[in-house]
Amino acid sequence: MSVVLTDFWFGLIAVLWAGFFVLEGFDFGVGVLLPWVARTEGERKVALRSIGPTWDGNEVWLLTAGGATFAAFPAWYASMFAGLYIPLALVLGGLIVRGVAIEYRSKVFSAEGRAWCDRGMVIGSLLPALLFGAAFADLIRGVKMDSGHHIIGGFFDLITPFGLLGGIVTLGFFCFHGAVFLALRTEGPVRERAHQAARALAVPVVVAAAGFLAWSFAERGNAVSLILSVVLAVALVASVLAERAGREGWAFGASALVALGLPVFVFASLWPDVIPARNNSAWSLTVHGASSTHYTLVVMTVVALIFTPVVLAYQGWAYWVFRARVTDSSPAIGAHLPRATVSANAAYQVPGSATPPTGPAEPEPSTDEPGA
Repeated sequence: MSVVLTDFWFGLIAVLWAGFFVLEGFDFGVGVLLPWVARTEGERKVALRSIGPTWDGNEVWLLTAGGATFAAFPAWYASMFAGLYIPLALVLGGLIVRGVAIEYRSKVFSAEGRAWCDRGMVIGSLLPALLFGAAFADLIRGVKMDSGHHIIGGFFDLITPFGLLGGIVTLGFFCFHGAVFLALRTEGPVRERAHQAARALAVPVVVAAAGFLAWSFAERGNAVSLILSVVLAVALVASVLAERAGREGWAFGASALVALGLPVFVFASLWPDVIPARNNSAWSLTVHGASSTHYTLVVMTVVALIFTPVVLAYQGWAYWVFRARVTDSSPAIGAHLPRATVSANAAYQVPGSATPPTGPAEPEPSTDEPGA
């Protein structure tokens, strides 16, 4: 029974990563592409409103995956954070910078302040998108470990051609995924440029992904990873073709399938290890060797079976509520405020305006508020 629960939690953590890649993947893509798809202040607000109500909720998938790893596989968690401290710290720093940029952008009144927030949005989205792929690629290839399952070697030992390819694949794919999402969720110039970005990224992403899947199979291939690699390749090509045909919903559905499949492909390639040791396979940390006690897994399973459907239902409802396309005619900034307050803040609503307000300034509402 304990073996079954261990396998269940290994698979569930893969599913949590899959949810994170689907939902946060297009958030990263929107952040990286922001300067290119949105060239005016109004267009940037449209792009940010497309992810505003849900971006912070999407990060819950990463937090849950980390928490589940800590509880179900403490040895895996400890080895990862001890051996990959610098890249994981960079990921955390990027997520913090991005979150601060999104939240503070709606509370600054100067064009320079908003520009700094936009830079933070790009950097804070680019770093995790690149490093997650590099980290997963390094795990597939294997890392140097000692007999105590401790990762040895420095940060630069992790910078390998295969790791860089994995980072390029996730960064490029997330940008493509984000462009398809923007094309589905917005109208006007942002939508048109999102289409252009998706078409420009299509061929490089397909080529890089094909190379990564083939190289991964050569490193740690098995029957399940072979099937998944074929499904991923077909879904990615289908998304590209649907996008070129203007079928935005189908294109996003196919790219979401790719995002779902990527972490599952990585976990299937790793099995039965969680951290393979490339210097000595006997020192690899296995799924069953890293797991918690049977009692811990039982308690976690009961909690997961109760609360996971609730979380899925809530998040599905949130996306349903905010399903409409975002346009530049969406409720304007300050539309919910009294007329006198809106008038006093008119200078702040016109990009580049140098006229100071005549009364107390009311901060622009956050982009994650309904109607923002």
